[in-house]
Amino acid sequence: MHTTYYTSGCRSARFLKPGKSFSYLFYVITISLALLHTSTALFAQSETSTENRSNVLFIAIDDLNDWLGVMQGHPDTKTPHMDKLAERGVLFQNAHCQAPLCGPSRASIMTGLRPSTTGIYGMVDDEQIKVDNEVTSDIILLPEYFKQQGYHTMGIGKLFHQHAPDSLFDESGGRYKGFGPLPEERFVWDGFGGENYGRTSTDWGAFPVADSLMPDQQSAEWAIERLEKEYEQPFFLAVGFLRPHVPLYVPQPWFEMHPAEGLTMPPYKADDLEDVPPVAHKINDLPMMPSTEWAIESGSWGDIIQAYLACVSFVDDQVGKLVNALEESPHAENTIIVLWSDHGYRMGEKGTFAKHALWEEATQVPLIFAGKDIPEGKIVSEPVELLSLYPTLLELSGLPAYHRNEGRSLVPLIRGEATADEWHAITTFGMNNHAVRTKDYRYIQYEDGGEEFYDHNVDPQEWNNMADHPMYQKAKADVKKHLPQMNVPWTRHSSYTFQPYFVEQKARSDEAQNK
Repeated sequence: MHTTYYTSGCRSARFLKPGKSFSYLFYVITISLALLHTSTALFAQSETSTENRSNVLFIAIDDLNDWLGVMQGHPDTKTPHMDKLAERGVLFQNAHCQAPLCGPSRASIMTGLRPSTTGIYGMVDDEQIKVDNEVTSDIILLPEYFKQQGYHTMGIGKLFHQHAPDSLFDESGGRYKGFGPLPEERFVWDGFGGENYGRTSTDWGAFPVADSLMPDQQSAEWAIERLEKEYEQPFFLAVGFLRPHVPLYVPQPWFEMHPAEGLTMPPYKADDLEDVPPVAHKINDLPMMPSTEWAIESGSWGDIIQAYLACVSFVDDQVGKLVNALEESPHAENTIIVLWSDHGYRMGEKGTFAKHALWEEATQVPLIFAGKDIPEGKIVSEPVELLSLYPTLLELSGLPAYHRNEGRSLVPLIRGEATADEWHAITTFGMNNHAVRTKDYRYIQYEDGGEEFYDHNVDPQEWNNMADHPMYQKAKADVKKHLPQMNVPWTRHSSYTFQPYFVEQKARSDEAQNK
């Protein structure tokens, strides 16, 4: 028996409850000297003008979807601290990631470039973002830019795919390896993927016995110690929290906040994917993750929802500790806070519990700006991108714009200024697979030309693919204009081995480049 949950049309109510010539070398040396002179002058200028610049508290959360109270993403969520932060700042309630996978998403944020520009479509080691890649070899990473502008930079936790490239921060607290702590044996999920898919850390249950054993609390405490200090320079402090990334382990009290009985299940339609292209099915082939059908048949769906909600409340508490410490510090009046997640997460929607897709639940993320000179209690509904983090923070901090940024500063939206161009967000998953989100529509185009088109005014769950419907051809053509014009091959050091589709796509890309 298939279980189907129907909801109203409103998104917020989607729940029921060779060599080189001498001349070339001369050219390279000349350009390099010119760039060195420019960079030195720019740095010298920054050293003399940092006194009134804002500090930045940069909070990254792993795998957090829209299940915040203020976003009305789930009626049973409890996130008082993030809700309060949104109330004292600007919430972008229609923000989307550049890739529904942590490695390429975070590389995009930190380089300020799209995956389709860099070829970083999969996971990438922090130290290899700039290696053997003509596009990123000389890029200034986001924290690096602040450092060059005279900021004291500090970071702890998961910020890039692992932590951060060596020597990026003046002070680094590193990162707890993996997503532990872990029990000796898994509680529930050991996976069905086999050798072809590998084994993810997906599991759920109450563990460990105390919050003090959680790396996220240790990261918060490290950051709080830094907030309590005085600095001669403005600071950039980055904190990367691991939860609610799987395994969905947090101590028992967080589970007790969300009793399993009576929890609201997300919307699900058993035949939802019958009208999507074949590539969509290949990308969604995720036997290493629990399927919704398995969760229904085993009676585990409510337990997974409870565990995710518990993890979200736990990380919300860590955010609260950070923000409260900032408010009590000498830096309270001169700090910009930005909170973001690297991508969304499906909790049974579209047939599975995973990110890994170009649909709404996998791409939508929380994005909040608060602090110095930022309006309070403002909600922005325009679709925006995480790619905008880099240029927005520069503008808010009074720093020169970085000409390599592909993102669009969100400052006009923060200040309520009129803009001529329509806002949109692009998400890329693998080479030549893109989703474009406008205020009304989501358009997806896959590498083989397959399409999906959803009208969010009447179909916020994206259950009805209208790509071929005559009524939407004009709208679809307009949205297609936003697709990236550059789609470079996979870069050498980026890959994703958990899904055969991406292994095969990268192999094809490598073969084409080697011809």
